[in-house]
Amino acid sequence: MRYLLLLFASILAVIGVQSCISDDFTTSPSVRLRFSTDTVTFDTVFTNLGTPTARLKVYNPDKKGVSISSIRFADSETEFSMNVDGVSGTDFHDVEIRGGDSIFIFIECYIPESRQDEPFLVEDKILFSTNGTEQSVQVEAYGQNVTRLRNVEVTADMTLTADRPYVVFDSLTVRPGATLHVEPGTKLLFHDKASLVVEGRLEAVGEPGKLIDLRGDRLDKVLPDVGYDIMAGQWKGVRIAAGSFDNRMEYCNMRSTTDGLRIDSTADLTRQKLTLVNSWLHNSQSTVLSSLYAKVDAYGCIFSEAAGAVVKLTGGLHDFSQCTLANYYLFSVIYEPLLTLHHLFPEDNITGNPNPLMRATFSNSIIYGLASDINEGDLADSEVYLRYVSMKAAGSDDANFINCLWDCDPQFETIREDYYFNYRLKPDSPVIGAGDASLTAPPTLTDIDGLRRATPPALGAYSFRPAQE
Repeated sequence: MRYLLLLFASILAVIGVQSCISDDFTTSPSVRLRFSTDTVTFDTVFTNLGTPTARLKVYNPDKKGVSISSIRFADSETEFSMNVDGVSGTDFHDVEIRGGDSIFIFIECYIPESRQDEPFLVEDKILFSTNGTEQSVQVEAYGQNVTRLRNVEVTADMTLTADRPYVVFDSLTVRPGATLHVEPGTKLLFHDKASLVVEGRLEAVGEPGKLIDLRGDRLDKVLPDVGYDIMAGQWKGVRIAAGSFDNRMEYCNMRSTTDGLRIDSTADLTRQKLTLVNSWLHNSQSTVLSSLYAKVDAYGCIFSEAAGAVVKLTGGLHDFSQCTLANYYLFSVIYEPLLTLHHLFPEDNITGNPNPLMRATFSNSIIYGLASDINEGDLADSEVYLRYVSMKAAGSDDANFINCLWDCDPQFETIREDYYFNYRLKPDSPVIGAGDASLTAPPTLTDIDGLRRATPPALGAYSFRPAQE
């Protein structure tokens, strides 16, 4: 009996404690909630497409619990929605937070399409009413109307303009005989696994300050201060098919791909396959630029951040002038040298490969990064020449390496650990003024920023401009 009485008393005590806990709520109007932020901001939101979920943490700093009598949006016809305690809606009542505890509110936004071309602000407030005290948190997003392209086949000449961004789903294919013109400042945003395939011709010509964007369509952040823009593998990339010639990409910023820019084999070096001018190709899960037995020229371009080579060439005819090849890839071990060259020695034809051996010139350029410089350290018996090129490796000039800077750190502005990739040069860079003006090709007289190159020029894609005093 004694043990039963003790057990009964214990049960009553537990019930009493739980009752005290559940009833211990303050009704004081002086209690104020705290919030993880005073403004919940979404990155640019495409119309007719929901956003990723944002999170707001609501704290109760008081020792006693509080009952929030109302959580709601100020606008009854809001484009925002929220989830509180697993329930979605726009208006909630009697939400309890224990003393010293917190809750999460998850917020989303859906903006219908309008006729505006420019981004437009959509905003509202989340209103909290606690014991007669009113508090609020701002929510805002910039809506962007876009043109959606789903499995589009370009069969006649077509022009993409900068009026609205384009979101490409699945593929955008330029069929033989057609030319896709892309105007300065145009944004091409590719959904997961989407690609641009060129069987006809691509004429993507931007301007300084109006670069053509080719990137993934995720505009949100992977970390609080880091956008998805730095994440490779957001879309497949660009493929130039075997029968495609006379393609041009000028002032283009192409990034965050799986496969980069791939050029199929043609074995016809009498026709120009691709000309790249003052463009930045970067951030690929494989190779940034790969070319098979084609005639490809690159002037004033940056090739950077890849799990494999940033530039991989097999055979073909190439002229790379005032280019920067750099690799500070973040997401895996880099498995190839920055510049990887194949089919360039006479013995490469012994296997019966009928394609002509590579002829290539790299001038006034930079090769530097976490991987080794080049897969072939000895280029004797090849027609590959590097003139006025700064190399990370220690070495010496010969008939193929001419007036090179060896064991040279070009001192980029890049800070890899801060996810900051900027291949402009610091003021003390040893490559400033180290180039040969006679090797400056006409397309590189100005750089990607529109700056005229000095004489003698700095090596690499960027002209150096001292800070204004």
